[in-house]
Amino acid sequence: MSSADKTLGGRVAIVGMGSRASMFVRGIVERPSSQVVAFCEPNAVRAQYYNNFLAELGAPTVPVYKPDGFQDMLKKEKVETVVVTCVDALHDLYIVPALEAGVRVLTEKPMTTDIEKCRKILDTVKRTDNHVTVTFNYRYNPVHEAVKRAIGDGRIGNVLSVHFEWLLDTVHDYFRRWHRQKTNSGGLMVHKSGHHFDLVNWWLDSQPETVAAMGKLAFYGEENGKRHGWAKNYERARGSAEAKNDPFAIDLESDATLKGIYADAEKEDGYYRDQNVFAPGIGIEDDMSLLVRYKSGASMTYHLTAYSPWEGYRVMFNGDQGRLELEVVESQFREADDPQLTGGQIHGKAALPNPGEATIEVHNLWKKPEFIPVKYEHGEHGGGDRRMLSVLFGPLPGEQADTGDASKQGANEKDGALALAVGLLANESFNSGAFEHVETLGFQL
Repeated sequence: MSSADKTLGGRVAIVGMGSRASMFVRGIVERPSSQVVAFCEPNAVRAQYYNNFLAELGAPTVPVYKPDGFQDMLKKEKVETVVVTCVDALHDLYIVPALEAGVRVLTEKPMTTDIEKCRKILDTVKRTDNHVTVTFNYRYNPVHEAVKRAIGDGRIGNVLSVHFEWLLDTVHDYFRRWHRQKTNSGGLMVHKSGHHFDLVNWWLDSQPETVAAMGKLAFYGEENGKRHGWAKNYERARGSAEAKNDPFAIDLESDATLKGIYADAEKEDGYYRDQNVFAPGIGIEDDMSLLVRYKSGASMTYHLTAYSPWEGYRVMFNGDQGRLELEVVESQFREADDPQLTGGQIHGKAALPNPGEATIEVHNLWKKPEFIPVKYEHGEHGGGDRRMLSVLFGPLPGEQADTGDASKQGANEKDGALALAVGLLANESFNSGAFEHVETLGFQL
């Protein structure tokens, strides 16, 4: 039986026990129809933290398998669904054998990080007729659903162009951890902006054709830190006296979750979660501009700033009957004494400090503008995480199954590849200075 015919859940194994795994562990335990039956994780301390977490939730602890025991785990534990939350560049090592074993695959975005790995996943899907679910949780955000409905209902006519600006503040810490190397994450064009590229593909109901881009490391890194006056001289924050007065540093021991997952676990593998953002060796960009053309004829200008004083985004759609403007302020500002990151945020329950609001405004030609009423949920990616779990794993006890917009928003390997295509071509264009074309990737979508 094809994995496309199976529902998610049942006997679930989780691969990679970093911060994102917590949402899935909790969400699965809360649903009687599913159970966590195994972890695949090379770090024994981190795996034990999550077994302790299972016990706190009243669930049985589970066996832990090393990466080279993944296929044995699938057989011995009779795994029905695999949730992949490990380092991005390793996703294919688990997606492919799981598909071949007929196990349903749910992977965190990005689906993978380069052309060859994406082709391998797509070829395996074609060969096995088993499919991948990619967790583009922003599709499930009610604010984004409202935008999708407004465009689909023709509120601004045919969309001709889009301008999309995303702002990450200096606490959103891709530059402190493994993401700072493109070999791990694909860079922010793949790891972070893949969310945004998927949203635009979905909003426009179209596919990207051509990408041109410019990007650079403008703020972070050793040379930039010295030039801008923010640099401090330390490798990682833990144990550094100089880091104590650095607002860019993170204290792993100030929060029980950070301590358990990272500080206590680093002796196992030497992974430092609190690296200096102004140290040498950062291999990703922090300031990126794109121009994208879609099959629908629409174009998009996109900018990602990864060193903003506030966090949020603005998206403007220009149509032949008017214009729709979306603004979401996830955090209005940060102060030096605000927590850098908390366990509540890792577990998907807490909002960012100083949260703002969300607005959707429609400007039709020759009419007064109108606001589309929306309720913005702080935390859980605007409520997207909670609603995504409800759709993918079923409703919580006492809740009704979602039969509205959210139930129609699952993303598969094709969606994962199309979002990845924009990021990969942006990275290529950074180097070539040329317009890059999706058809050259050979994804055969």
